[in-house]
Amino acid sequence: MRTPRHADLVFTGGPVLTPATRADADGPRTAAVAVTGGRISAVGDPHDVRDLIGPRTEVVDLAGRLLLPGFQDAHIHPVPAGLELTQCDLTATKAADDTLAAVRAYATAHPDREWITGGGWSMEAFDGGTPTKDLLDPIVPDRPVYLPNRDHHGAWANSRALALAGITRDTPDPSDGRIERDASGEPTGMLQEGAMQLVGRLAPPSTAADRLAALLHAQRTLHALGITAWQDALVGSFLGMDDPADAYLAAARDGSLTARVAGALWWDRARGAEQIPELLARRDALSRGRFRARTVKIMLDGVAENGTAALLDPYLDRCGCATGNRGTSFIDRKLLPDYVTELDALGFQTHFHALGDRAVRDALDAVEAARAANGRTDTRPHLAHLQVVHPDDIPRFARLGATATIQPLWAAHEPQMDDLTIPFLGPERSAQQYPFGALLRAGATLAAGSDWPVSSPDPLEGVHVAVNRVLPGETGPVFLPGQRIGLTAALTAYTAGSAHVNHLDDTGTVRTGALADLVVLDRDPYAGPPEAIAETRVVLTYVGGERVHAADDA
Repeated sequence: MRTPRHADLVFTGGPVLTPATRADADGPRTAAVAVTGGRISAVGDPHDVRDLIGPRTEVVDLAGRLLLPGFQDAHIHPVPAGLELTQCDLTATKAADDTLAAVRAYATAHPDREWITGGGWSMEAFDGGTPTKDLLDPIVPDRPVYLPNRDHHGAWANSRALALAGITRDTPDPSDGRIERDASGEPTGMLQEGAMQLVGRLAPPSTAADRLAALLHAQRTLHALGITAWQDALVGSFLGMDDPADAYLAAARDGSLTARVAGALWWDRARGAEQIPELLARRDALSRGRFRARTVKIMLDGVAENGTAALLDPYLDRCGCATGNRGTSFIDRKLLPDYVTELDALGFQTHFHALGDRAVRDALDAVEAARAANGRTDTRPHLAHLQVVHPDDIPRFARLGATATIQPLWAAHEPQMDDLTIPFLGPERSAQQYPFGALLRAGATLAAGSDWPVSSPDPLEGVHVAVNRVLPGETGPVFLPGQRIGLTAALTAYTAGSAHVNHLDDTGTVRTGALADLVVLDRDPYAGPPEAIAETRVVLTYVGGERVHAADDA
């Protein structure tokens, strides 16, 4: 009888999240997991795995802590996030005074910087979510300032930046954006959507070395959060953001890319089907090692807070009356089905940015057209954000095989939601926001992502909000309690669901034969109250059986 090969790594002494974990009440069962040659070689009773432990086997005593598949982020921007961390990072500021103080401190500390760039400020810190150049000019009068907000759909500029861009009262709004103006018609310094590019294109570009360093910094951050794979939702150049493709290729070539990455090639919304041959060429050129680019990202609309998310019915004004604004559709809905059908026939996955109910419907209509023309291909289209979904469209996700990629951290009461969104949607549409529970009950596959740097990349914070519909550290009120989902469903969205859209079928679950992309938490969240989920931390992260992160107290 052949003696089994000793495992390289064995986990024992704790619960394991496996495909058998169905109901939250039961929780995961205690098991042992063996890893050999980068793959899971056994999952079973600890007694059964004992014979696989040899003199060189690393044994991890879980001590009651949960072992689960590595988290995957289905919609994220790591390189811009890493770059912002080295610039004027405003993500920690919440009030106007704090934001201005941070800009002043950065400008003072970096007198050699030609431009003051960075971003991440909170819209709710300023009246109407639109700060003005008059706030920046006294702080930085002699250098241009360009600071995108937290959602990166708007940017704040000072007078010097506007002057360099030639933006005056006579400058027309671009077709895909808006220059905010005061009552007299003068630009205020706030640029929405496509208008950001008027200034953003002038800002100094990052270097290839900057982008590689930003990628590796972001990768360390993500591994520390248990993230082993992700889909970069913008591989291309857009609104002043530099193409991260060279960073991924460099890291893939030299082996420093330890994560598994799916790249979503940017669809230039100013062009049409003539760009498809270029996307094909980029797909071939950019697939190397653990990075591949077989997805096309199509941004259909903007965001609700600035009135650019595409809605079926008009936005309301502050008095609750209908306006003439239904948001912005960046792609002609009559042409979109043909684009998606051709991309699908060529084997591309389509990844849609769709926040408003009209954008969601347009995306689903396009997927339906592709299914009708090409049959049920394995391209796995997915729709990200899904802030407002009309009830009629909920069952279409499962029927069409379109994955719902959720950003759970947005599904909670906070000032941007309560002050800048709900009043302008009205009660009926506000009740249709982020319908995770309804989608799950209708049979949709859920994937999950953070949209970092828009919001925190910590999957456990996202799981917390998906389960509680309350932000970590808050006690309520619960945001649409009927849309809460269970702990297992939320963890599955961040693991198997995201693995599905990333076409990483050998990952996402703990099962024999799967790649050993694994995470050890500091506790078993099933054993505690749902309100404490966000207190959970990652202590160990493995990719292909190789440890890529260990907490100090691991």
